[in-house]
Amino acid sequence: MQVTMSLSSLVGTSSSFSEQSLRRALKTILVYAESDTDLQETSFPEQVQDLLFNLHMILSDTVKMKEYQEDPEMLLDLMHRIAKGYQNNPDLRLTWLENMAKKHRERANHTEAAMCFVHSAALVAEYLSMLESQTHLPVGAVSFQKVTPNSLLESAVSDDVLSPGEDGICLGNHFTESGLKVLLEEAANSFQISGMYEAMNEVYKILIPICEANRDFQKLSKIHGILQLAYNRIAQLQGKRVFGTYFRVGFYGAKFGDLDQQEFIYKEPTLTKLPEIFSRLQNFYAERFGPDSVHIIKDSNIVDVNSLDPEKAYIQITYVEPYFENYELRHRETYFDRNFNIKRFIFATPFTKNGKAHGELHEQCKRKTILTTANHFPYVKTRIQVINRQQIVLEPIEVAIEDIQKKTVELAAATNQEPADPKILQMVLQGCIGTTVNQGPMEMAAVFLSNLSDGVTIPTKHQNKLRLCFREFSKRCADALKKNRNLILSDQKDYQRELERNNERFVERLTPLITLTPTQAQGVVKANAASNRGTPLKW
Repeated sequence: MQVTMSLSSLVGTSSSFSEQSLRRALKTILVYAESDTDLQETSFPEQVQDLLFNLHMILSDTVKMKEYQEDPEMLLDLMHRIAKGYQNNPDLRLTWLENMAKKHRERANHTEAAMCFVHSAALVAEYLSMLESQTHLPVGAVSFQKVTPNSLLESAVSDDVLSPGEDGICLGNHFTESGLKVLLEEAANSFQISGMYEAMNEVYKILIPICEANRDFQKLSKIHGILQLAYNRIAQLQGKRVFGTYFRVGFYGAKFGDLDQQEFIYKEPTLTKLPEIFSRLQNFYAERFGPDSVHIIKDSNIVDVNSLDPEKAYIQITYVEPYFENYELRHRETYFDRNFNIKRFIFATPFTKNGKAHGELHEQCKRKTILTTANHFPYVKTRIQVINRQQIVLEPIEVAIEDIQKKTVELAAATNQEPADPKILQMVLQGCIGTTVNQGPMEMAAVFLSNLSDGVTIPTKHQNKLRLCFREFSKRCADALKKNRNLILSDQKDYQRELERNNERFVERLTPLITLTPTQAQGVVKANAASNRGTPLKW
């Protein structure tokens, strides 16, 4: 540990520092450790190897920082790796987390700055709990899980390895109760600036017991006043809050070095458009590699690296959205919940089996790609590496089911919105029953359900699901029309009558396709019973 601290000081402050000389010295130490026959049966050579590897990484990343001053993502990645290299040295890790918070504040990334302070506070809490357990203090990094699951990364190594104070660590001003309070307040302030009021509340839940134990009534009064304003703000902004925008960015080509064939999720400022991040990354890397060397891949298909020019640098950028399973959505009811502590993202790629991206309804397939990142967003940096990729292929009828379900949800949201918004409601209605395009809802029903109108054909599982989706969709259209009738002005009555006529024609054409005869209904029941028999019960 003392070696790590000394090296950090040398790299950061010495004007006569020679990187090559230090690398030679580290290599010499490794050679001696490996050639010492008396110690080969012990764990000492392996410990030396681990230490030197860590020192080498810290050295390399510290030197690289000078090269990447103009690349904010890479600069924060390097700072993060250095901080991680000091995992066993809390004082230096805390210093680098504070450096990262400063960089984020310079770029107005206040949520990420807040997370740096949260991680710092979790680190301090972990070591304070090792010194003395007190009921008003957090029990360690685990107490910060509700703020961010990433806080568990600050869990200390075991007590028998580190002894705070005795090993010359955790001696800084922050490793005190008052230091912890300062870090928590910094985190809460940054969350407040970024509009993450719910996260600010979770931070104050940790700070309030400390203030209560110290009888700091003035501070408690201030905190509760801030919380009152925050809750009022949440109520005022109901349905109007916007958060970060996410993109998947893949790098391909030897010119990128360590980034070659790596993919990341980038968190960009609110309402960032795809052309904006295209332009930013293309301009930056064109300046580094030359304008003719950088190519942006604009589709979201799987990249065949063997077909790429090895002399060029390729960047693939795709807009992605947070992804949740249905059971997760029950616990993530608000827009904030669905944009905070997230690590899975999704994007869809249309394709046909003949190789084209788009085709007729009966040909149109969709590939949904679900990406999982190494950590939850928001984090101490704005890009996180993708560690898992899952793909789901939808057949044409499944694509139709998904489209109708989406339109049904949009209709329900527009109908139930309070206060009502006539413009939004009419826009959604127009897209559902006023549509004149070939691939509208009626066309979907005709393509996938037309064979059911004979009254004999038993619907397949997907046909039955689509049929039920259309029944719900038709009901939502009627509800929306009724709501719109009560909202329109006198000069829109003709428009309302036209929508109602469209809906009548739609229902008239749809009814034979979604209404089953007794024979068909009995066939569906038998098919469901057979399917259930083949599915083992899960207890």
